[in-house]
Amino acid sequence: MQDTRDEKLNTLEQAHIDFISTVSHELRTPLTSIRGFADTLLSSYDKLTPEQREKFLLIIKEQSNRLINLVENLLTVSKMQSNKELLIYKAVDCIPLIESSIQMIKNQYKTHKYVFNYDKNLPKILVDTDKFQQILLNLTDNASKYSNDNSTVTIKVSQNFNENTVIISVKDEGIGISNEDLSKIFNKFSRIDSPLTRKIQGNGLGLYITKTLVEKMNGKIEVESSPKGSDFKVIFKAATPEDNGINKIKE
Repeated sequence: MQDTRDEKLNTLEQAHIDFISTVSHELRTPLTSIRGFADTLLSSYDKLTPEQREKFLLIIKEQSNRLINLVENLLTVSKMQSNKELLIYKAVDCIPLIESSIQMIKNQYKTHKYVFNYDKNLPKILVDTDKFQQILLNLTDNASKYSNDNSTVTIKVSQNFNENTVIISVKDEGIGISNEDLSKIFNKFSRIDSPLTRKIQGNGLGLYITKTLVEKMNGKIEVESSPKGSDFKVIFKAATPEDNGINKIKE
């Protein structure tokens, strides 16, 4: 019994050490970059061309955004694990929310093409509006980020009449995910090691947060992948007539 308890404590301690190590690395990299380019601007401002100054300032802005994203993700994870985050459920039409999410992502990835298809007369789904949009933003951003330039991201919404569910599919034209990596992608701080992902900044929290939020709202998330791309699907139960016009608060 004591051995089992000791093993659990050792596992928790190692997890804590790994967490601190990962967060420290994720913080150190952008901070080092910000400090380096800020020092260069301060010490050699008059010697730099306007183009160089703009380039360095854009890098500082990009790395600052990376830090903000990391902090926001860590706060989200902390709230989810402490069960302090309340979800306000509403029966909502998901189409306008998905359209606004796509528009936000399109502004960041100018070379990508976005195709949005959906069935007619879709039922509403019972979700927390903000968290649902966060899920869509995460999935669409991932599909865009891990696809090559000039590729297509396809978002499709359909209804499964037999199970009374709404299925939202986000499909990319990236390099795909191996079977071995498929079992890891929803873990905290997990990132696939490939030539494409090494060039892209990320903290490995997006899919963990996405899966946790989907399951908190009684949904399911699935993924299929091949060398031609990946298809992430989130599935929610259709709202019942009793759900319409009613706000439900759940932890």
